[in-house]
Amino acid sequence: MTMSTLVHKILERAPVTKQEALSLVACTARGKSDLFELFAVASRIREAFRGDAVDLCAIINAKSGACPEDCSYCAQSSRNKADVAVYPLLEKKTVLEKAAEARDAGVRRFCIVTSGRKAGRKDLGDIALMVQEVRKKGLLPCATLGLLEKEELSFLRDYGLERYHHNLETSERFFPEICRTHTYYDKLRTIEAARSVGLSVCSGGIFGLGETQEDRVDMAFALRELDVDSVPVNFLIPVQGTALGDRGFLPPLEALAVVSLYRCLLPEKEIRVCGGRMQVLGEFNALVFMAGADSLLTGNYLTTTGRTYGDDLKLIREYGLTVSPAGK
Repeated sequence: MTMSTLVHKILERAPVTKQEALSLVACTARGKSDLFELFAVASRIREAFRGDAVDLCAIINAKSGACPEDCSYCAQSSRNKADVAVYPLLEKKTVLEKAAEARDAGVRRFCIVTSGRKAGRKDLGDIALMVQEVRKKGLLPCATLGLLEKEELSFLRDYGLERYHHNLETSERFFPEICRTHTYYDKLRTIEAARSVGLSVCSGGIFGLGETQEDRVDMAFALRELDVDSVPVNFLIPVQGTALGDRGFLPPLEALAVVSLYRCLLPEKEIRVCGGRMQVLGEFNALVFMAGADSLLTGNYLTTTGRTYGDDLKLIREYGLTVSPAGK
């Protein structure tokens, strides 16, 4: 299938098959001309399905470190030896100050993130009150609190939670290579529970873990089956002291090709470039929208630095794009 035939199929809302997806990956490996053609296709699909609005989110690392899980990429795992801050749940005042800062910068969504397998009962009650106040500030509240159950997610929804974030991380086949303390099925259960109580779901993964191109395609198809709303595309930042600390960064053009691949396979979804954006893309960051992204995590990440609100807003304006307004 030619690229022009594929883009016509996508614009007609016909789903891409796995064989077509793998052919798309293969053609981009042939040379830069095919790769730049993919970027052009992804940009056209973004314009057709997502318009000119960019959805911005910001996060706060509200509880850091001492996580009992063994995720090989994560600096916050107690099983790794990374030098990372360890502290309990932040006070509500601190969280709300960061939320107000994000809102004033033009950010639409604000996500409260905690380390650990799942938030405990006391923390969950405190976070619910934070969520309530974040919404009052005109932001759409999001949370990343681990492997929550349906009842816990319903509780947060009743306090105003709009979206739950829980990444698949990678394909079902490759998942046991990066985590042994919980399963891919555990993640599916949490995502399905969030959807069942009426929450919007943000779920994607990390690229550069050692996965194959087929793993990348398989995760995209799993996310399509789950019908998530937002797909965060993270790139591994190798942190010394973690099991993957000695891995190199993905080449920037390969990272952008992942963004384009996901735009083609999930044309109607938010494709949100998140962790590792500046470290992996560097000066190529200016091409994220051309590669098909329509959403960004802006500001700092959990344990590493990101890009300033002002710099991202300038980039959006220079592309002739607009920022999705807060509270909508």
